[in-house]
Amino acid sequence: MDAPTKQTISVKLVLLGEAAVGKSSLVLRFVSNEFQENKEPTIGAAFLTQKCPLPPNANGGSRSVVKFEIWDTAGQERFASLAPMYYRNAQAAVVVYDIFKPGSFVKARNWVNELKAQKSDIIIALVGNKLDLLDEAADAAGDDDNDDDDDDEDGSNKLVRKVETREGQELADSEGLLFFETSAKSGLNVREVFMAIAAKIPDSAAAAAANKRVVGGGPGGAAGATGADRIDLANGGENNANSNCAC
Repeated sequence: MDAPTKQTISVKLVLLGEAAVGKSSLVLRFVSNEFQENKEPTIGAAFLTQKCPLPPNANGGSRSVVKFEIWDTAGQERFASLAPMYYRNAQAAVVVYDIFKPGSFVKARNWVNELKAQKSDIIIALVGNKLDLLDEAADAAGDDDNDDDDDDEDGSNKLVRKVETREGQELADSEGLLFFETSAKSGLNVREVFMAIAAKIPDSAAAAAANKRVVGGGPGGAAGATGADRIDLANGGENNANSNCAC
C-alpha cells in the first residue's frame, strides 16, 4: 500500500513586538539555525519561509506539512502604522517581548489585543526572549562576589530580570495564547514555538489547501512570494534562505 501523500498548507505568520526584542533573531534561528550577535534592525518588514512536517494524525494518516510564510515586522514606532498590512489575514502570530524590558511586555499585551480585535481565531504565541542573558547575569554576579571593588554602588551594571515567567503565563492563560520563553542565541525553545503553532493549525485547513494553495498569503492576504525565501522590503534585495528544515 502506498504511503499517503503529504499535503502542504501555506500559513501566513506575522512576528510583532517592540524593537530589539529579538524577533529577527528568532526567525533566523528557526529558518537557518543561525544567530548573528549584532543583527541590523529590520526596516519595514522581511519575508522568510520554512516548512514543518507534522506527525501522523490520530487515524494513522499522514498529516500535512505546514509551510510558514513569515512576515518579520520592524519594531520601531515609525513603522507601527504598517503592521496591519502584514497581520491582516494572518492565521498565526508570534508576539515577542524582552524579559529584561517591562515596556516591551506592555507593548506585547497591546499587540495581543490588537490581533484579537482584528481576528478572534488567530493562533498567537507569546514569547519572552533572551533567556540566555539570565546565565550571563548569574556569571556576572559570581564575578562581582569575587571582586566587590568593581560593583557600582547602585548596582546599575547588574542585569536583572524584569518580567517574570508567571506574568507571561498569566497573560497567555487569560487570552488563550501559547506561551514560551526562548533564547534565539542558544536556540532554546525556538523550534518548539513554531511546532506548537503548526500543531494547532486546524485539520480543516487541509481540506481548504486541496482547493487553495495559500492560507493567509502575502502582506494584504494575497498569495505569498514563491521565489526568494527572504525579501528585504526596504531595499528590494533578495537573499536565498537555507532550504534545510529547522524543525
